[in-house]
Amino acid sequence: MNTKTDTSPSADAGGSTAQRPAKKPRLAIFIATAGGLGYFPKAPGTLGSLAGIALAIAPLWAFFLVSGVYIVAKHGDAGVFVSATSGWLDPVLLIQVAITFTVAAVGVWAADRAAKFWRVEDPGRVVIDEVSGQHLTLLLGCGLPLWWKPIHSAFDANGVLLGVISVTSALNWKYLLVGFVLFRLFDIWKPFPARQAESLPSGWGIMADDWVAGIYAGIGLWLARAAGL
Repeated sequence: MNTKTDTSPSADAGGSTAQRPAKKPRLAIFIATAGGLGYFPKAPGTLGSLAGIALAIAPLWAFFLVSGVYIVAKHGDAGVFVSATSGWLDPVLLIQVAITFTVAAVGVWAADRAAKFWRVEDPGRVVIDEVSGQHLTLLLGCGLPLWWKPIHSAFDANGVLLGVISVTSALNWKYLLVGFVLFRLFDIWKPFPARQAESLPSGWGIMADDWVAGIYAGIGLWLARAAGL
């Protein structure tokens, strides 16, 4: 959503005529606020975007710490991931895609429940939409291959490897910064059809405009990579 401020009324405050759930949906609120980030009084949407970046970085460190499936081989200034398995299957990319769809689906449910409980159409406390949109930005911007470049050129960690979207696509600080800035820009600007998507019912309207912003930002990030960033 747009740059958010916490304008949501408390659970006991008045609001629309929507029926409040009889019991506080604690799990839904926890998810919708991204573990409480949405309660921050300043720039909760920005914090949600940072959580989306952390979500994209997490699989790499999970592999290192838990499974040890991948090792890093250095080729000059570029880092190349060498899979301990063979074949065309890219488990890292599959995990990132699964994260994208899971966060999107759970986000729709959680945002809907939280909005109904607070009796506000689009509560400022709900930031799971930023988490989802920012992760989508990085998935598209770094997951779509630069097919005309060799792997050692496409996979350039610029000396600091923070995460991966796929076996051949790094998440360095430049990609994370550009992806973050582009997503926040498109999230605030809301180019077509982002603003129209807000009119979708319930949790869909809360989430969908950030998906549109994520798609635009992902295309921008991919173009920046293609241009040699």
